Amino acid sequence: MSNWRKSSYSGPDDGNECVEIAFGPTHISIRDSKAPANAILTFPPEAFATFLSTVKRRHSTVTDFARFRG
Repeated sequence: MSNWRKSSYSGPDDGNECVEIAFGPTHISIRDSKAPANAILTFPPEAFATFLSTVKRRHSTVTDFARFRG
């Protein structure tokens, strides 16, 4: 997978450690920018939309999401 993009919420205050996302022709992938060689989550577009909806509902702020991803 190429063309990884870092979240726009990543910045100098968090050490530029965030999630990265890549869009493929049939799937969307997510990885941890601190450990890009480790596990990658891959979703079909419909499942990714459900994943985002769930994360947004449960973690309404950037700080909440940072705790969610560890």
